[in-house]
Amino acid sequence: MDALRDLAPIILVILFFQLVVLQQPFPTPGRILLGLVAVVLGLALFIEGLELSLFPFGENMAGAFVRRGSVFWLLTFAFALGFGTTVAEPALIAVSQEAARISAVAGMIEQGDVAQQNYALGLRATVAVSVGASLVVGVLRILKGWPIHYIIIAGYLVIVSLTQFAPKEIIGVAYDSGGVTTSTITVPLVTALGIGLSTVIKGRNPMVDGFGLIAFASLFPVAFVLVYGMVV
Repeated sequence: MDALRDLAPIILVILFFQLVVLQQPFPTPGRILLGLVAVVLGLALFIEGLELSLFPFGENMAGAFVRRGSVFWLLTFAFALGFGTTVAEPALIAVSQEAARISAVAGMIEQGDVAQQNYALGLRATVAVSVGASLVVGVLRILKGWPIHYIIIAGYLVIVSLTQFAPKEIIGVAYDSGGVTTSTITVPLVTALGIGLSTVIKGRNPMVDGFGLIAFASLFPVAFVLVYGMVV
């Protein structure tokens, strides 16, 4: 019921524009209804899985690394977590493949499956490394108590500067990369990491220090992909 309530606005929007504005029946109502049921069940199970497993798991691991007292392993875990979740992000896979196809059509890379696969893989790896680096900076911010707005402002100044030199064909892909990385897989674990660290570390407030890692994970890929476009 909660998942159905959350999906109700988009369902109503689709019904309104299809039946009232376009005044056309649904072409395959049976398939649409079956898909809707699948989406509702999938969303409900996903949210339940987050609450039962991913959030507690991420918070417990973050706390365990802090209690162990090793900054090196904590930062290594943060980088690996960011890299691993981003590589597996379905939205990034789709966008990188589409970017490779369009780049081949535009003549930026060679035509052919191998060139496109290499370009898409390089783009995914670049974004994954950038998210890993962003979590390292985010964890250091929590440990040191750095103000988040200074880092965000500095990051966007770097992005604006890089935009002036990057090829125009990569700019849109770079800015979209910041959004597609913070999706289904990445966000829950990154959020759990931040909250877990700020809860365990003495003197840190989970509400003030626990959030903000997702902002870094959205910011860093833009700069990294702009550089990737200039190099490749």
